[in-house]
Amino acid sequence: MTTTLLSTAGELHARARAGRRAVVMTMGALHEGHATLIRTARALAGPDGEVVVTVFVNPLQFGAGEDLDRYPRTLDADVKLAGESGADVVFAPAVDEVYPGGEPQVRITAGPMGERLEGASRPGHFDGMLTVVAKLLHLTRPDIALYGQKDAQQLALIRRMVRDLNFGVEIVGVPTVREEDGLALSSRNRYLSPAERRTALALSGALFAGQDRHAAQEALRARAREVPATRARAEALSAIGESRAAADAHAVATAVPGGPAAVRAAARQVLDEAARLDPPLVLDYLALVDPSDFTEIGDDFTGEAVLAVAARVGTTRLIDNIPLTFGTFGAAS
Repeated sequence: MTTTLLSTAGELHARARAGRRAVVMTMGALHEGHATLIRTARALAGPDGEVVVTVFVNPLQFGAGEDLDRYPRTLDADVKLAGESGADVVFAPAVDEVYPGGEPQVRITAGPMGERLEGASRPGHFDGMLTVVAKLLHLTRPDIALYGQKDAQQLALIRRMVRDLNFGVEIVGVPTVREEDGLALSSRNRYLSPAERRTALALSGALFAGQDRHAAQEALRARAREVPATRARAEALSAIGESRAAADAHAVATAVPGGPAAVRAAARQVLDEAARLDPPLVLDYLALVDPSDFTEIGDDFTGEAVLAVAARVGTTRLIDNIPLTFGTFGAAS
């Protein structure tokens, strides 16, 4: 399809609108993860709607020593990929279009949730992110805006801002897209050397280890509830890979579903091993949090959670996460 490249909000506002407008916000250097967002936007907007992809490297999101200057700018390739994925418009404004008076004096503040995890590691990052998202929502005027779940804390904060400040837009989260080896797609992956990439696989490896441990515990608990409290119960539990010592009927019956502590321990073991690799993985955080506020969950927690990790490999900082559900006696989400 023909994709129109625009650089001013006036040009975008002048376009005739029929159906719903869906917006995908990016900082460029588009990859298959972005393409998935765009294709999802196309499906939600429908044949009569419009898909707008924004390409803007937001200076407010980069702190001292971060990679603003070396962040990849590939606009021609971005327009091509956006069009192939179903975008009608690529909106690529200059800095002075988004911030016409220079750096804004009035900004969105992320609040307590914005000071945790990513916010603690990158002070001010979420204030800058929310400020530009608010600006771009006003400039593009969408009905729907889509964001990747790989940036789970970002997505949660955008949803909170839209709710708290009464933005008239629907926020849609799209699942993380991974490469064949499990590494979450990111524009920063291109910075990794082959050896660094091998180490970086520990991020997704740790998440999958936590997920597997969660699934095994949920299966054990579900099996314990189904089998009578007899010798057959212990045999049934042993059959799914648990030792007889771990098959005590009372202990299993009263155990916390899914065991958050065990999930954390399984993930951390993978990360600890990666810290001894060459090059090593340098862990920033591993957290198992409530997605409503990104505080750590307790052992009695039930409901949806996010297992999140951030680390550096060489000079590249990477993040990843997976959703889990505790207390449902089923496999992880």
